[in-house]
Amino acid sequence: MASPPPSALYTPTFLLALLTTLLLCLTLRALAILPSRSPKPRLRTPGTPTRVVIVLGSGGHTQEMLYLLRDLDPAKYTHRTWVVSSGDAFSAGRAVAFESEMESRAGSGHGKNVGPGTFDVVTVPRARSIHQSLLTTLGSSLRCLCACFAPLLGFTTASSMAQAPTKDLPDLIVTNGPATACILVFAALLLRFFNVRGAQSRGKCTTVYAESFARVKTLSLSGKLLVRVVDRFLVQWEGLEGVGGGRAEFVGVLV
Repeated sequence: MASPPPSALYTPTFLLALLTTLLLCLTLRALAILPSRSPKPRLRTPGTPTRVVIVLGSGGHTQEMLYLLRDLDPAKYTHRTWVVSSGDAFSAGRAVAFESEMESRAGSGHGKNVGPGTFDVVTVPRARSIHQSLLTTLGSSLRCLCACFAPLLGFTTASSMAQAPTKDLPDLIVTNGPATACILVFAALLLRFFNVRGAQSRGKCTTVYAESFARVKTLSLSGKLLVRVVDRFLVQWEGLEGVGGGRAEFVGVLV
């Protein structure tokens, strides 16, 4: 008995079943990488080098982030990658000054939270400029997305201090709301979705979002976009606790 021609298999019913199966697999995979409502912190071996990616935004976002990290322990977070948008020389300069201050404290022996480490400042294309039309925003956002994979995958150059930078994925990503942060978090989710370099299986690219102190009653646009996909979503006003399906955590004033 002759077998049916291959073209006979591609019936509308078969294609619909194939599409449904594919969508189901993608949905289950997405649910597997998204955080639960009660995230459980992953335990790390003491002394293990830790890499953190910090996203800075112009003006107030940068000021708040640097104040948020004022007690950062460089002996624990041994490599720090600062991500800034193109044209934001202010944030890049503040990141370098922040690192220089930590290095000075280490040299003078003042304070306990000092130690070895490396850092770099990475510039990515701006996701969206002020007054940019929505028609061209898609293109600039895609350029930003492609550029965000480099700092996540460790294709950066170390600045200052002695040790060579790790080429591993970041253990932690910290942001507080600039538009570039949304793109970078999405890039991290893609790495976890496809488990690139074990991003999901090894617990890499954990994301923490700290909502701006200025957001008292409602979330920022970035906050609304990220509240359900980041691992920890922190707010500084009690009135915002529990928003986003119960994901927002009130932790008090951070800045």
